[in-house]
Amino acid sequence: MTEPTIPVLIADDQEMVRTGFRLILNAQPDIEVVGEAADGVECVELARRLRPRVCLVDVRMPRLDGLDVTRALAGAAVPDPLRVVVVTTFDQDDYLHTALRNGACGFVLKDSSPALLIEAVRAAARGDALICPAATVRLLKELGGRRPSPPADDPARNPLTDRELDVVRLVATGRTNQEICDELFLSLSTVKTHLANVRDKLAVRNRVEIAAWAWETGVVQAR
Repeated sequence: MTEPTIPVLIADDQEMVRTGFRLILNAQPDIEVVGEAADGVECVELARRLRPRVCLVDVRMPRLDGLDVTRALAGAAVPDPLRVVVVTTFDQDDYLHTALRNGACGFVLKDSSPALLIEAVRAAARGDALICPAATVRLLKELGGRRPSPPADDPARNPLTDRELDVVRLVATGRTNQEICDELFLSLSTVKTHLANVRDKLAVRNRVEIAAWAWETGVVQAR
């Protein structure tokens, strides 16, 4: 049985970039580019009309930049948010932080491999998140450095079970679900159940926010 296609909207002011992304994504059996936008305003209008599963959004675009587009489509005030992956040439921490605050569930550089772009789309479609490796390392180190106190043992601050904490620590160090299964000797369905429980208990939306919580509270330690 064929898996459902992931409809994707691409927003970038450079036609060559849009064409390249479209060729990469349309070559996948489970992904289909359903729309393209050359500026931020057009992106918001198309996204609200087409309701794609994933929006790939450049940062620097005319009329409305990609960070504002992200907030308009995926921000906390949006009642039915879309899944936005920010794609940029510029590996800047302020872009990353703003994108995540505005609701992005992915952050990928334009010079990343096609495989990373494809996986970012698939992760977003699953309700997961993917950040390019270099930015992830910096983000987690920064979160670990900002942490003001040792790991909290107050149940109000740390409502997770010991096994959930084991899973969270591995998520925060970049492990995939399958790697967590292998390391903790758990089934994939059990790992997914633990992650769903963690998201509910912490009121977070994805793996990035789980990792952020782990580093900020000291559940995982910087080395």
